[in-house]
Parts: sequence; C-alpha cells; structure tokens
Amino acid sequence: MLDDEEITLFGDGEQLRDLTYVGDVVEAFLLAGCNPVADGQIFNLGGEVISLRALCELMIELAGQGSYRLVPFPPEKKAIDIGSFYADDSKIRSALGWQRQVVLSDGLARTLRFYRRHRADYWDEPTQDPFSSLGPLQPR
Repeated sequence: MLDDEEITLFGDGEQLRDLTYVGDVVEAFLLAGCNPVADGQIFNLGGEVISLRALCELMIELAGQGSYRLVPFPPEKKAIDIGSFYADDSKIRSALGWQRQVVLSDGLARTLRFYRRHRADYWDEPTQDPFSSLGPLQPR
C-alpha cells in the first residue's frame, strides 16, 4: 500500500472481517484489568465489519495509491480459508461498558500516517509481490 503495490486478494473478496483499532483494544484491557467483574472472564472485542474487498478499496482511497486484484484460491490456500469471521462483543459491552471509539476509516488513516512517519523502523526497500513469480493463475 505505502509502496503503491498491488494487493493480491484471493476469492471474490466478500469474506467479512472486523477490525479493532489498537487504542480501543488497550482501553478494553485497562477496563478488564481494573474491574473485578472481569475476573476469570473471557471477552471478545469486535470492530466494524467489512468485506476484504471493501477494506482494500478503503485502504487504497486513504493511502491515495495502490491497487488490488482478485485471484482464484489456489487449492492449498482454499483448504485453509476461514471464510467470514467477526466477533460478538456484546459480553464486554454489557459487563464493562466497553465500546469501540475509533471508526475503521479513522483507525486505518492513523495507521497509515504512523507507518509513513516510521517507515525506516519497519522496512528498508519496497517489497515485491510474493506471488508475482507464479504468473497469472489459470483455472483448472
């Protein structure tokens, strides 16, 4: 994304995920750590549900560059695909009053700004698409 690279998205991109901004996760940990109601409990954190395709489109819009392409699942990747997956956070909301504060687009924008600012701390050179050497995938 930051190197204007193409994202390879397997399948139709309609798999759903939810993403939670790190600051909201920290807030949940702090609430759980300071509240005896949380003792011995397990909580899920949920974020904004979005398809992988819509996520790619949003990230490209926010970054002002990049692209994606849909490719069929190779058999070895299809075997491990989890489909749609997102959490039910109703337990932590009712028990501790936690709720997500940072909407997805703001969290992604903050994350992109962070990595632009601190890029040298994480990688040196633009990376190459690890699947480019495979060439175009052909249906069987």
